[in-house]
Amino acid sequence: MRLRDLLEGMEYRVIQGDIDVEIKDIAYDSRNVKSGFLFVAMSGFMVDGHSFIGKAISNGAVAIITEKNFSVNEDICIIKMRDTRRKLATLSRRFFDYPDKEIVTIGITGTKGKTTTSWTIMKMLEDAGKSAGVIGTMGVFFKDKHYHTVNTSPESYDVYKYMREMIKEGIEYFIMEVSSQSLKLHRWEDMIFDYGIFTNLSLDHVGKDEHDSYAEYVYCKSLLFKQSRHGIFNLDDIEYKNMISEFKGDIHTYGVNEKADLRLVSCKNIIEPGFIGISMETSGIVNDSFKVSIPGNFNAYNMLCVISLGYLLNIDIDSIKKTLLHISVKGRLEPVNVSKKFNVLIDYAYQGIAMENVIKTIREAKPKRIVVVFGCGGNRSKQRRFDCGRIAGELADLSILTADNPRYEDNADIINDILSTLKPTGGEYIIIPDRKEAIKYSIVNAKEGDVIMILGKGHEDYQEIKGIRYPFDERVIIKEILDDLSDEERKRL
Repeated sequence: MRLRDLLEGMEYRVIQGDIDVEIKDIAYDSRNVKSGFLFVAMSGFMVDGHSFIGKAISNGAVAIITEKNFSVNEDICIIKMRDTRRKLATLSRRFFDYPDKEIVTIGITGTKGKTTTSWTIMKMLEDAGKSAGVIGTMGVFFKDKHYHTVNTSPESYDVYKYMREMIKEGIEYFIMEVSSQSLKLHRWEDMIFDYGIFTNLSLDHVGKDEHDSYAEYVYCKSLLFKQSRHGIFNLDDIEYKNMISEFKGDIHTYGVNEKADLRLVSCKNIIEPGFIGISMETSGIVNDSFKVSIPGNFNAYNMLCVISLGYLLNIDIDSIKKTLLHISVKGRLEPVNVSKKFNVLIDYAYQGIAMENVIKTIREAKPKRIVVVFGCGGNRSKQRRFDCGRIAGELADLSILTADNPRYEDNADIINDILSTLKPTGGEYIIIPDRKEAIKYSIVNAKEGDVIMILGKGHEDYQEIKGIRYPFDERVIIKEILDDLSDEERKRL
């Protein structure tokens, strides 16, 4: 594709070179540049891509798009334009020939529930005989393929590339968790979602490296609905009106509110041999009862969302029932088989509200003790640490404080922040900085009837320390712990 065609209709200035040059592919990371590539230099939060223009040229770039004045002696086309990160979205969409026009697109935004909702939607579609792919917190999944991603919503180039690959594989439905950061950075410039979904909103992602204020966070979330044809909204959420304030499409609602199109009539947690989950009854567009294999009243909202979309897509209700009865989501109250005397669950709850929800959910089962193993991520809002410390101290019987993803912070400082709100509650706690050792301690010292909740990482298979991601899949870690137990320790299980 010619660079001139990629740039059509965009504002730019040619600093040097020929815009009729042929472009084989696009890269925003100089390490991925090959002969014939266009390199888009972006000013990042941690790294400035303009510093790697020389590397991109040496790797074979034939054209550079930059925000800054820049010239080189090589016979390279250099284009200057504003906000190259935003423009990358337009360029990528064009390069991959507008793949969003060939597939049904479903975008999900909210503070909690995006992953559970997206995976349940994918399973619902597959159970109904349709094909679907998902991009989100756990990566990219379609058919038998899985690609790891760094962010909940990857860069626009990657999303359009994955979307085009999905279409080649015959995928009919594209589901994406849409983060507030990706909306803030306009990664989906010009893209229209067929269905935009709002789960809920609470104080999160506000801090130095994320959003400047809660108001900005709310606004960025609402941007999804400027780019959606149909909207499915949680009517009970306090931010509902802000989400629809500039929405021009069809509004569909769910919740307990009597005005909701799909209303939750009743919900209760149930525990049966080999099954833990909820039973729920609905009225409105769907009058029926459902049994869901994920515990927690808060998950009823996620399921209402799924049922609403299924209704709009004309999915058979019996098929939806089957999906909800057997659904399981990695890292979301995920059971791990360790002992018949006590239970071990892995969950992604990494901030206060999520932690409170999952602990209260399990408390309803009346376990002997709830033991929580958790830390908090570095270089994120400290409010999360304060909330998690207070909630763990108030609701858990024992807190084992350890590392999560300290990133560029000292883990001891993170733990001290957690302790600042945990100690005043009087809750029992111990500190074991090494996460594997903390998990081992919880297992070896478990009492009959306990529920051990390993919180914060969920589906993640790494631990991020000083910019390096080290392998750390808690399922693998638990297996290693069990394999290495002494005979005496094994007898306690």
